[in-house]
This record gives sequence, structure tokens and C-alpha cells, in this order.
Amino acid sequence: MVNKQAELEAILYAAGDNGVEQDILCQLLEISQPALRELSQHLKNDLEQRPSSGLQLISINNNLKLTTSPKCANVISKFFQKDVNKTLSQSALEILSIIAYRQPITRIEIDEIRGVNSSGAIQTLIWRGLVKVNGKKEVPGHPNLYVTTDYFLQYFGYNSLADLPLIESFSNDIDENGQVDLFESKGQADANLESNKGGEK
Repeated sequence: MVNKQAELEAILYAAGDNGVEQDILCQLLEISQPALRELSQHLKNDLEQRPSSGLQLISINNNLKLTTSPKCANVISKFFQKDVNKTLSQSALEILSIIAYRQPITRIEIDEIRGVNSSGAIQTLIWRGLVKVNGKKEVPGHPNLYVTTDYFLQYFGYNSLADLPLIESFSNDIDENGQVDLFESKGQADANLESNKGGEK
């Protein structure tokens, strides 16, 4: 008989990038929330301690998901060498910070904050899976509303939006143009991208 940990691992593998909500996992596995927490911790520890495993278990916004392990980052990086735009530009990071702190927000509102057109960078962020359209604003023209994704949290190493640093904490890091890289403290973001994105099936 297949044990619950094996079933959990199989479900998360099949779910791929979407992961699975913990409530749904409890229903599928027919176990309680405390039992799921214990089971997921066992799986997490097992993957970390198993030399032959190239996967890790992470929790994002009450979702559990499997990704590639950071120890496999080099080979995953080689696998994704076809991606010539591995790093985000400064303008893309600025737009991402605006969306993160002001979401949901329209492109026009972003442009008003930045003073320049942001269409191209927004599309790049969508393509990279960091931003998505989440409905339309109830104003003339019904423009798209943009929000960050769960992968955005994974990319920068946050568990939820509540973990974003307070804007006030960047008061000493504002440059001469009044701009600030809100994600500068997350210098490992692109390393996270290399190691994590490869595990999303």
C-alpha cells in the first residue's frame, strides 16, 4: 500500500508550477491540517537529506509545491541557457516594485508614477511569470489590473506579500532621482530563478 508521503510527493509532482492548496491536499489525502503539516515536513526533510534528490518542497501562500533544489542550480542554468534574458532590467525591477506595493494597479497608473511608458517591461514580467492580469478596473476603457504572482514570492524568497520590506526601511537608499531598488536586499533573486524555475513542470 502506498504511504501518504509518497502520495503527497506524487500529487505535488503532477501539479507542477501551480502547486496545491493545503485544504485540497487534506481532502485528497483524507488527513487533517496538523497531519498534513507533519507529513509535508517529513517530505521536506527527506528531500533535503536524500543525496539522490534534486527536488525541494516549498510553501507559498498556503500552497505546497515541488521545485528543483538550489544544489542543482548550475546544471539547471545550463539547461536554460536558451533564455538570453536571465536577469531583470532596472526598469523592470522598478515596475515590479510598483506593482508589488500598489497592486492591483493599471498600466496607466504605473506610467503616471514612472513618467514613461511601461508596456514592454510589463509584458516581460508577465512572460517571466512574475506578474499577471487579475481582472479589469471599473473605469472607462476597462484597463487590465496587474498583480504579482506566487512565483514572484518564490523568485524573491518571500512566503507572502506580508513579508515585503516596509518602504520606510529604504529611506536611506533613495538615489538622486528619488528611485529605490526595493529588491536590492534580495541579491540572490536571479540565482533563485535558475534553481527554482527548472523544477516547475
